[in-house]
Amino acid sequence: MDNITHSVVGLGIGALVDRSVAPETSPDDQRARMRLLLVLGCLASNFPDLDLVLTHLLAPPLGYLLHHRGHTHTLLGACGEIAVLLALVWLLWPAARRLLRTSGRARGAAVVTAAAGTVLHISMDGLNVYGVHPFWPIDPSWYYGDLVFIVEPVFWIAFGVPLAALVRGHVARGLLLALLAAVSVGTTAAGFLQWGSLAGLLALGLLLAWTARRVDGPRGERGRAALGAGLAASLAFVGMQAAALHEARAVAAAAVAHLDPHERVLDTALSAYPANPLCWSFVTVAVDTAHGDYHLRRGQLSVAPAITPVAHCPAPIAGQAVGTDVRVAWQGDERDALARLRGLQATNCHFNAWMRFARAPSIGATTATDARWSPPGGRNFSTIDHAALAAAPCPRPVPGWRYPRADLLTQPR
Repeated sequence: MDNITHSVVGLGIGALVDRSVAPETSPDDQRARMRLLLVLGCLASNFPDLDLVLTHLLAPPLGYLLHHRGHTHTLLGACGEIAVLLALVWLLWPAARRLLRTSGRARGAAVVTAAAGTVLHISMDGLNVYGVHPFWPIDPSWYYGDLVFIVEPVFWIAFGVPLAALVRGHVARGLLLALLAAVSVGTTAAGFLQWGSLAGLLALGLLLAWTARRVDGPRGERGRAALGAGLAASLAFVGMQAAALHEARAVAAAAVAHLDPHERVLDTALSAYPANPLCWSFVTVAVDTAHGDYHLRRGQLSVAPAITPVAHCPAPIAGQAVGTDVRVAWQGDERDALARLRGLQATNCHFNAWMRFARAPSIGATTATDARWSPPGGRNFSTIDHAALAAAPCPRPVPGWRYPRADLLTQPR
């Protein structure tokens, strides 16, 4: 997820933990605890992304592809991050140190907030098509949720509205709520959100604002019900996306089978659209063993064409989708020999390292691109110039992530 989303969710978790624990014995201590948990929640929800400093260990694009969402995005790494974050707070924040020294409630709340923020970061990153490998070193495999777009406004509203309702000043509170509404309207006008999605977001925001005002009370003691409702709404949204994902996979598989019943689909990488369980972008990886090749197909689909035909889905994430089918529109395809893929992997150490990331490898004459983010043959942040690097010294250090497409490779190393 993007860091704005991580920050908003982290602030919401910190505020929810604060309001779920008995208050401190003095108003000053209570204010100190609230500030502590808000800061801890926000920092913990961004802490795993400190691995961005490690991306310079390898030349682009391998540094970003292999070291971002790397070791700091594992459960083992999270344990160290939680300890480091709490130690930094203890060492660098005297007021927090005094509170933590004297209050068992504050200590427990701080540990829970730091742990929840860090684990939520890894879990939320695992919801999208990019993936994480949380169980390293026991299991170095990538895990892909394929459920939620990397920038998801549902989380902004679910946690942002209850947080804004906690602000005491009427003007500041109104400005924050107006900003949330304006961003939602702006992204809809730009074509990234459907108007139905906007209506759903505004309805959720109004419900949470009403909850904060009527259930928690106008002065807020302070927002627990609204924050809990926002968390519940986020979990319900993820559950709805999971149900839609199951149908989306079936639609994509049926579309490929209709085009070529002899191919065997190995994987379907799906990317959701923001606040929209009906429309999906996808790329399929299929193998045709009879001809010794593999086939990538990228397209856009609707799981409910009676409500939203694919032609009415938001603008494609990349490329131009075409076709007359109400369920599937194609953006492009590419067929390549398995022998060529395996030969490059065996003889080009840069390409071999790149294959530890690539889930949908599209190989051109001189470059290779992961087709999750552009049609086959296109370019995106994952594109590597394998021809120019063929004679270059091998990259170091290369993490030992398991090859996403080990099913296409005969001798992974």
